[in-house]
Amino acid sequence: MLQVDALSSRYGRIGALFGVSLRVEQGELVALVGANGAGKTTLLRALSGVQPTSAGSVRFDGVDVTRASPRQRVRMGIVQVPEGRQVFGPLSVEDNLRLGAFVRPAAEVAGGLERIYRLFPVLHGKRHEAAGTLSGGQQQMLAIGRALMTQPRLLLLDEPSMGLAPRLVAEIFATIRSLKDAATTILLVDQNARAALAIADRAYVLEVGRIALSGRGEELLDDPGVRQAYLGL
Repeated sequence: MLQVDALSSRYGRIGALFGVSLRVEQGELVALVGANGAGKTTLLRALSGVQPTSAGSVRFDGVDVTRASPRQRVRMGIVQVPEGRQVFGPLSVEDNLRLGAFVRPAAEVAGGLERIYRLFPVLHGKRHEAAGTLSGGQQQMLAIGRALMTQPRLLLLDEPSMGLAPRLVAEIFATIRSLKDAATTILLVDQNARAALAIADRAYVLEVGRIALSGRGEELLDDPGVRQAYLGL
């Protein structure tokens, strides 16, 4: 579904990605792990079109989208849940969800809301409250729900467990697993490398803007180098 070839990106004169190549097959959950500053968020932003690229290509379902705008990519089905949630704080929970459905026909919105409320029952009880009053975990649920309202074909998750208590981290990863089980195609970035690799079909290790390792999730989870560098073992 997604094919990235020799992708490079920079911030001004400073390089951030250097010839990154990876693939995500339909229905897969692929994890991208690495230290802070390795370029993981930059890569997701490049895939969603908000970060310019300087070389390489991105193909989605066989179509070259390297120069496509973020809006065009969303309409094709590439949707990102950004780092830090970035919900619209003054708006209600339900209005945030409705904003996620801007590319869907109006007739599908009610069904989409019903699906999200089944997935995250706590949001239903708070649907008329301002999103900014939610806890961090609830805001993360809302950010994921808002993305799902678009009915994405490829879901880009950027640090969904960041800043959450262990119980909420487990809950968020259980939700991600359920999305995977429902055949949602996911590219996941998370500092919790152990949890990300445990649920991934395949994974890539990014080091200073370059792919250093790749393999099946459980293989990398058992790799001595990965365990020492990212799992603290």
